[in-house]
Amino acid sequence: MCKIAVAGTGYVGLVAGVCFAEMGHKVTCVDIDENKINLMKQGISPIYEANLEGLMQKNYEAGRLNYTADYKTAYREADAIFIGVGTPEQPDGSANLSHIATVARQIAETIEKDCLVVVKSTVPVGTNDKVEQFIKDFLPHDGEICVGNGEGCNRKIRVEVASNPEFLAQGTAVNDTLHAARIIIGTESKWAEEILMKIYKPFNLPIVSVTRRSAEMIKYASNDFLALKISYMNDIGNLCELVGANIQDVAKGMSYDDRIGRNFLNAGIGYGGSCFPKDTKALEYLARQNGYELRTIKAAIDVNKDQKTMLYKKASRRLITFNGLKVAVLGLTFKPGTDDLREAPSLENIPLLLEQGAEVYAYDPVGKENFKRLYPEGKSGQGSIKYVNNIDEALEEANVCFIFTEWGEIKAVKPKKYKNLMRTPLVYDGRNIYNVKEMKEACVEYYSIGR
Repeated sequence: MCKIAVAGTGYVGLVAGVCFAEMGHKVTCVDIDENKINLMKQGISPIYEANLEGLMQKNYEAGRLNYTADYKTAYREADAIFIGVGTPEQPDGSANLSHIATVARQIAETIEKDCLVVVKSTVPVGTNDKVEQFIKDFLPHDGEICVGNGEGCNRKIRVEVASNPEFLAQGTAVNDTLHAARIIIGTESKWAEEILMKIYKPFNLPIVSVTRRSAEMIKYASNDFLALKISYMNDIGNLCELVGANIQDVAKGMSYDDRIGRNFLNAGIGYGGSCFPKDTKALEYLARQNGYELRTIKAAIDVNKDQKTMLYKKASRRLITFNGLKVAVLGLTFKPGTDDLREAPSLENIPLLLEQGAEVYAYDPVGKENFKRLYPEGKSGQGSIKYVNNIDEALEEANVCFIFTEWGEIKAVKPKKYKNLMRTPLVYDGRNIYNVKEMKEACVEYYSIGR
C-alpha cells in the first residue's frame, strides 16, 4: 500500500485517485475549490461518469480516499504525487502547461521525504524533463534534496519525475482504468520504475515500461492514430455518398481484416471531446516546432473541421431558410455517457442555426445544464433556444431535426414518431442511427453520413 496524492479532480485526476483507492492505496485528491471538495466528501462527483460516485462513497467511507484543498499536507506525506490537471489547447494549437507548472512549484516548496512525481496529464514530449527541472529550480532546500535519478548524489531526500499517461474514454473511464489494455510507465531510473510497478501491481494488468519521452509520445501517437482512423472513415463516407456506396457496408467488410480491426470505423460528423481535437493539434504543433510536417495529422484535423458542419450544409441546400423554423436538436454532448461538451458538433451547428433565425428546441439527457451556461434559454442572435425534458417536446411540430449524439434514448425513437410528431418529417442524422430503408418506409425524409 502506498500513500498517494493526486493533483486535480477532473476526468484524469479524480478517476485515477478513486481507482487507486479501490486497489487498496491510501489516496488524497487535491483541488483548490473548497466547494468541490465538500461535494466530493458527500460522494457527489463533479463530473458525469458511470460508476464513479459509487466507488467514491465506498472508498471514502473505508478511509482509503480523502479530498482536500490543503496541498501542503497532502504532498508532504505522499510517497507518490500524480499530476492530473488540465492541459487545455492554446490558440496556436500548443498545450497550456500553466496548471502543471503551478503543481510542480507547490511540490518543490512542500516535499520533505523521498517522493516520485508522476505526470498523468497529456503533455508534449519533453514536458517531464521540464517538470523535473522546474521542481529543482524552486526547491527551498537545494542542499538537502536530490532531483533526478540520484546518480552520484548523497543528499537526504530524493524526488524524481515519471510519465504515466492515461488512456481512458469519457463515459467508460472507471472501467478503462481498472481494466486497461495496458499501463504505460516512463521512467529514467530503476527506483522510479519499481515505485510505479508497486503502485500498479494490484491492478494485475500488462505494464509497458519505457523512457519518459517514449511514454509521452505513446499517448499522442495512440490518440492521433484513432483520430486518423475516424477522419479516414468520414472521408470515405463522404465519397460513398457521391458514388452510391454505403459506408456501413464498407466498414463491415473492412472490420473482418485483423490488420484494420473493428473499432473506430463508424462514419459520422467528426470526433470531439477533450482528447482527440486537442491532441492532434498539439502533436502537429510539436512537429512544426521541430521543423517537421505531420501531413497525415494535418489532414485529419482538416477533415474533422469540415465534417462537423456537414449536416448543416446539407440542410441549407435543402431549405430556403432556417428563419422562423422550429429545429429539433437531439444530443448536445460530444458522445453518449458524458456531460462533456468540449468540441461537440452541437457547439458548431447550433450557433449557425441561431444566426439564421432558427427556433432551436434542444434535448440531451445530461448535457443541457452545461449547454445552458454557454447559451442561456431564450432569444439568441436572430433566433432562440429552448431546452426540453423529453424528445417528444423537441419533435412536436418541428420543421427539421438534427441528431448530434447517439444517446440510447434517441436511438430508441421509432421512425414513425418523426412522421407523427413533426410538421415536416425532415431528419439529419449525424450518427447513422437509423436504417435508410425503414426511414423511407415511415415516410421520413432522411439524410445521414455516407449512405
